[in-house]
Amino acid sequence: PAAVLCEQCEVLYCAACQLRCHPARGPFAKHRLAPPPAHPGVPGGGGDGGGGKGAGGGRKLPTCAEHDLENYSMYCVSCRSPVCYQCLEEGKHSKHDVKALGAMWKQHKAQLSQALNGVSDKAKEAKEFLVQLKNLLQQIQENGLDYEACLVAQCDALVDALTRQKAKLLTKVTKEREHKLKVVWDQINHCTLKLRQSTGLMEYCLEVIKENDPSGFLQISDALIKRVQVSQEQWVKGALEPKVSAEFDLTLDSEPLLQSIHQLDFIQMKCRVPVSVPPVPLLQLEKCCTRNNSVTLAWRMPPLSHNPVEGYILELDDGDGGQFREVYVGKETLCTIDGLHFNSTYNARVKAFNSSGVGPYSKTVILQTSDVAWFTFDPSSAHRDIVLSNDNQTATCNSYDDRVVLGTAAFSKGVHYWELHVDRYDNHPDPAFGIARINVVKDMMLGKDDKAWAMYVDNNRSWFMHCNSHTNRTEGGVSKGAIVGVLLDLNKHNLTFYINGQQQGPPAFENIEGVFMPALSLNRNVQVTLHTGLEVP
Repeated sequence: PAAVLCEQCEVLYCAACQLRCHPARGPFAKHRLAPPPAHPGVPGGGGDGGGGKGAGGGRKLPTCAEHDLENYSMYCVSCRSPVCYQCLEEGKHSKHDVKALGAMWKQHKAQLSQALNGVSDKAKEAKEFLVQLKNLLQQIQENGLDYEACLVAQCDALVDALTRQKAKLLTKVTKEREHKLKVVWDQINHCTLKLRQSTGLMEYCLEVIKENDPSGFLQISDALIKRVQVSQEQWVKGALEPKVSAEFDLTLDSEPLLQSIHQLDFIQMKCRVPVSVPPVPLLQLEKCCTRNNSVTLAWRMPPLSHNPVEGYILELDDGDGGQFREVYVGKETLCTIDGLHFNSTYNARVKAFNSSGVGPYSKTVILQTSDVAWFTFDPSSAHRDIVLSNDNQTATCNSYDDRVVLGTAAFSKGVHYWELHVDRYDNHPDPAFGIARINVVKDMMLGKDDKAWAMYVDNNRSWFMHCNSHTNRTEGGVSKGAIVGVLLDLNKHNLTFYINGQQQGPPAFENIEGVFMPALSLNRNVQVTLHTGLEVP
């Protein structure tokens, strides 16, 4: 007989079936079990896993609620309930869609299992999501502390910068006050001295006026009149006016900074607006400079600029007022451009860019390269037998064969002059002095290929040489202590040589154009020292 009724499952259970099919644990722990009803028509009486066992009988199959003698054998799909055979023949289910009870039982169990699997998956995802949320809580806590520390550091940096600027401004005020005080004290001392001199002169003149002897008076009256007039002229207009005022012409415009401080906020907290092009970069003139034929430029973005910057474009003209050209594209804010013309004026400008486009140009800065060249021998391009010393200004060689070394400067316009002092000259070698292309052959005498123009000289005479062609033999050689001068005039496109201050022969080469580097070939019997930055003879 039935022992309990589960109100949630709506199934009757005998004692044995309850322990086996409806234990008081797991998902059934919260189900309410009640005593079975007294009348026989209660739903769920018996059933698969529901009907109890009698004291001595077998399992009782569920019967139809309308036909007590008929067992359920079919399932009405329209009414969603089990029916018996008699219900199909006589009752309201005769024209309904029906299916076998066992098939629908298996189908519904499969659907329930599938739905339970879905709910189980969602429950698993929910557990993982809860773990994710708990991790998110920890990350928020840690990131909040990091951002607080970062904000404190940024604000402290602003305060430090303001403190340093305050010290600079106070220094300016102090200097201005000291200057005004010095000017006033100088004026007080000067005026006191003049007043003392004028007072003494007036007292002396008053005593002279008391003189009753006309001849004695007239002997000194002219001189006194002139002295009084000179004294009067010293008190010119403005002499009795302060040279400085008590007011300080120093006005601190702090309003833009205060507005910026009031507007200081996190970018992500503001209304999102489309990213615009970067603002105008500011050239840092105190860091812009020239050295020889190279220029260095530095720039930065304006303070409190929130538009992102992906890079910069630096442009330079040709040094002769021509068109600008790009010389650098990148993220750095400091750039050095080498290989420019000497004694030339260059205009430079810079602009920033990002994904939205290119921003406006900065102001143009004007830079003047050196009018004379300062350079040394170049160890990076010299033949391996060349030996350099004295900060790369002195050269000799390890080999008995001639080897070439170039200078660090390159010339393409202007007039340039440098000298080489012969420190050592043994066994009458033939050193060669001149100019060359950067790709000159370096294991033979300068001038033997088409990349060099040179004068080679011994102790008695010299020759000019280019493409291994010897021309213009000229008397007069070198020895220890001699000075060889090289004059490269790219305005007239010629090359001239000097020995000990005297021009050696006619201009050696004419109609030369392009980019040239100072060059020298020598062997181990010669040592020379380079002197640059010299005036043209």
